[in-house]
Amino acid sequence: MSGGNTGPVVGARGLGSFLLGIATWIITLLFFFPVFWMVLNGFKEEVDANTDPKLFFDPTLDRFSEVTEDTTGLLSFSEAFANSFWSVLISTIVVMAMAIPAAYALSIRPVEKWRDVLFFFISTKFLPIVAAILPLWIIARDAGLLNTRLVLIILYTAMNLPLAVWMLRSFFNEVPKELIEAASIDGAKISSQIRSVILPIVAPGLAATALLCVIFAWNEFFLAVQLNPVDGTTVPVWVQSNVSSRGNFLAKLSAASTLATLPVVLAGWVAQKRMIRGLAMGAIK
Repeated sequence: MSGGNTGPVVGARGLGSFLLGIATWIITLLFFFPVFWMVLNGFKEEVDANTDPKLFFDPTLDRFSEVTEDTTGLLSFSEAFANSFWSVLISTIVVMAMAIPAAYALSIRPVEKWRDVLFFFISTKFLPIVAAILPLWIIARDAGLLNTRLVLIILYTAMNLPLAVWMLRSFFNEVPKELIEAASIDGAKISSQIRSVILPIVAPGLAATALLCVIFAWNEFFLAVQLNPVDGTTVPVWVQSNVSSRGNFLAKLSAASTLATLPVVLAGWVAQKRMIRGLAMGAIK
């Protein structure tokens, strides 16, 4: 009796899954289309990019050559790329070096009033950055840090550290306490526990956290444009410098934007498996 009723239910579930899959693909394509169109415009002539939309055209690399060889802006692409690369790399390394022991203290060996500590970390994200830019600018000016990479490294570290601590704490909570107790019984010190027991288990979470820090720091625009107007220009500011008041800059801007997003896309593609595992690891108890 009950077996005869499973057919329509299975069929309805199959149809629902099919429709859900179609809807997912449509939504994905809608989100991806602006990126696709940006890349496509980078291979067009300005006249083609600024007129009626064209899917079929004679592709050219002139716009990419133009933006990489142009030195009329604040800085060249290679100089802006170097500023972003070193600022992002060093700040991410510092963030991870500080966040790992902090997350250990808040998860494996909770300190007194650890909830207040966590709230303090997240409360640093409450203030809009535009409200803090004036005192930051004055401090950077008095310290001689304006127009330098160092000020961006310091600010990117402060910007990403609360996020990293919160994420790593959730990953450390997934480590079986029995393994840590066994390591303690064997005489392993805290540094050895972190290095030999905890970090190998939470490696996907470390990759996910580091990648998010890289993305946020690489895409940061406001601090860079306010504190590094010339020599410290980063890639987002360099992209904006390709906007011309004379118009007809869409193809050139698209080429510059494609070059700016390529490093982050490649980093995400390389670390996608670890990132997905890491995010799932921190979300599932």
